[in-house]
Amino acid sequence: MKNKKQKGHVIKEVREGSIAKELEIAPGDRLLAINDQEIEDVFDYQYYVEDEYIEILIEKPDGEQWLLEVDKDEDEDLGIVFENGLMDDYRSCHNKCIFCFIDQMPKGMRETLYFKDDDSRLSFLQGNYVTLTNMSDHDVDKIIKYHLSPINISFQTMNPSLRCMMLNNRFAGEALAKVDRLYQAGITMNGQIVLCKGINDGKELEYSISRLMEYLPVLESVSVVPVGLSKYREGLYPLQPFTSDDASEVLTLIHGFQKECMKKFGTHFIHASDEWYVLAGQELPSEENYDGYLQLENGVGMLRLLINEFEDAIMQLQQKIEQNPDPFIKVTGEISMVTGRLAYPYINQMAERLMKIVEGIRIHVYEIKNEFFGEMITVSGLLTGQDIIRQLRGKPLGKRLLLPGNLLRSGEEVLLDDVTVSDLEKALQVKIDIVKSSGYDFVETVLKGWGNNE
Repeated sequence: MKNKKQKGHVIKEVREGSIAKELEIAPGDRLLAINDQEIEDVFDYQYYVEDEYIEILIEKPDGEQWLLEVDKDEDEDLGIVFENGLMDDYRSCHNKCIFCFIDQMPKGMRETLYFKDDDSRLSFLQGNYVTLTNMSDHDVDKIIKYHLSPINISFQTMNPSLRCMMLNNRFAGEALAKVDRLYQAGITMNGQIVLCKGINDGKELEYSISRLMEYLPVLESVSVVPVGLSKYREGLYPLQPFTSDDASEVLTLIHGFQKECMKKFGTHFIHASDEWYVLAGQELPSEENYDGYLQLENGVGMLRLLINEFEDAIMQLQQKIEQNPDPFIKVTGEISMVTGRLAYPYINQMAERLMKIVEGIRIHVYEIKNEFFGEMITVSGLLTGQDIIRQLRGKPLGKRLLLPGNLLRSGEEVLLDDVTVSDLEKALQVKIDIVKSSGYDFVETVLKGWGNNE
């Protein structure tokens, strides 16, 4: 077999008891090829290792190459962890979108927060939304060949010329042709529209939804989210915030299309994010309206799911108390929790409900205004440690302070402004517990450490 000239992919770890370990593959080795095929990225790797018989070309640190034959079960993993999880360079976004939130961040934050991702592979691996402008025909071919699904697409508008303007990319309109290829190949898609007042709303939104409905059922869902506007917009496109009346109009339009889609396709298809309902002062839809929460990561149904889980957790708690009230009667104490403006009314109601059931508990719920990014940013996930410290100093915090888990960088205890959980504990002189985005975890974390409530 002729030597491969490509650099290959550096192996970081070999799992104990794995096929790779048995073959004496070791950290520092490079994977050059599988079945004489160059491996460009993780999707190539996953595709070729599925076979029951494969040939692996490994290069040792001294340059010696091993051709290894492997007989294994179908889909059995080799037990290799690569230095680069994507097995390729991450692709940054080349658009200059008028609504981009990264352009609205102040200077001096950690470097990774300024990276604009537009890598279609991360759509499959992490659920990221992509504009399609950074995808080549080769990328689309690979998605279709491997039948990768679902892919999440930031549509913004189905008007090609308007899309070019919104993304500041003259190829943004023609990139929509890739949707046709994905649709014809049966690649499951989900979509997103970031709505900008006076630009892609109103008649433009109506047109976009009508066009996107043509891709049902392969395009499973589309969310409509309001543009996020920070206070750092000097020199950027002059976008305006939506008003309560604007939100009501958006919801009226979306609800009309939901009825049409339910009648024709048996799905609501087009969904408004939670911010629209809060801004319009309207009740959240029932769980059935969210079609299984397909757009949860876009803030669509997040509050409804939280409330429903909380109600179920409360019912379970009441049953426990009825069976054995003693541990809960003895529970006394005071705690506090923080949230953003968007969720505050719901979190506060949940806390009040819990205090009525376990009467010895006192819960302070604090709404943190986002002074760092500006008060138009209302989601808890964009709160910073410095705002929390500044606004909680001198407030009664009790035995513990509960923070929503979406404040923290994934896998770490660090907030957006690099303030750590430990920093918060020292500054506020209180123990901190993290609450996951679950109504069940809300009740469990509040009751943690008091009485015999396991």
